[in-house]
Amino acid sequence: MQDLVKKIENKERITLQEGVSLYDLDLFTLGRLASSIREEKHQKKTFYNINRHINPTNICKDICKFCAFSANRKNPNQYTMSFDQIKEIAKDAVKNGAKELHIVSAHNNEVGLDWYMDIFKILKTTYPDIHIKALTAAEINFLSQEHGYTHQEIIDMMISNGVDSMPGGGAEIFDEKVRDYICKGKVSSDDWLNIHRLWHKKGKESNATMLFGHVETRQDRVDHMIRLRDLQDESGGFNSFIPLVYQRENNYLKVENFLTSVEILKTMAISRIVLDNFEHIKSYWVTSTINLALVAQEFGADDLDGTIQKESINSAAGAASANGMDLTEFKELIENSGFIPTQRDSLYNEI
Repeated sequence: MQDLVKKIENKERITLQEGVSLYDLDLFTLGRLASSIREEKHQKKTFYNINRHINPTNICKDICKFCAFSANRKNPNQYTMSFDQIKEIAKDAVKNGAKELHIVSAHNNEVGLDWYMDIFKILKTTYPDIHIKALTAAEINFLSQEHGYTHQEIIDMMISNGVDSMPGGGAEIFDEKVRDYICKGKVSSDDWLNIHRLWHKKGKESNATMLFGHVETRQDRVDHMIRLRDLQDESGGFNSFIPLVYQRENNYLKVENFLTSVEILKTMAISRIVLDNFEHIKSYWVTSTINLALVAQEFGADDLDGTIQKESINSAAGAASANGMDLTEFKELIENSGFIPTQRDSLYNEI
């Protein structure tokens, strides 16, 4: 293991099997290695933005076993927002200082393609300075299949209607056997990667995620990271990597052995080490809890996302994120943990 540690200290790229072997290192050695990379890139800065999540509908044609947000037709709590409702949410968000609207929803086959595109057009027309981050690769793939357009054509429509960047959702775990079990019928791993490739070719940026802590193996996680690293070598369009901790309530996976904090922090640190061509690693406090996200700053994470204001997808599965986070409290928590809260825009320009 000392040879592997030395290789990391020498900034040499590590392989899949070496990445898996990193889990055998003790937590504090991993933390030291990841922190060294983090501090070289960003010193003690911890980035955040003032954003608002909008989830316009929960009606979904797909049934992913890990999802507690989507509602099928028999669910009495299904909803689809009107344009007026969405505009009112955006109005409140802008009033509260939001610089970004993060718009992700379910795969609703009842509303039509124009409904999705009109949301972006209305918001961008009303608030031309707001950054619209919208549509995961899974949603793009759904709209492509549902309405008979290519991925490229959907992407072109998004851009022409005001979408500025893409979130990283829908990646889950790239291993197709795992995908077949947890989200059968959803976008394939190859299509997910190619949709982001196409987006990057348009000069646009996006994030990348990984959902872990369910039925995947450690090797599946590292393989997922390396596939992202390969695409980043090619396109350079990813802003950040976001390891999302699986939320276990109100879904069909029935995972009994939930991740320990040590395993979560090790995965965070390993992602910082493996993804040598990613500038930012985000500890998304929504899925990890704010306390563990703050600790993750010592294990390679340089971004905690933002205030969010309201969030529906992960909170439906048990995350304590339904009402977001107060900005003053958020900044104080970062400061009290020994880091420098640094506001950014959606593309990591410091504000």
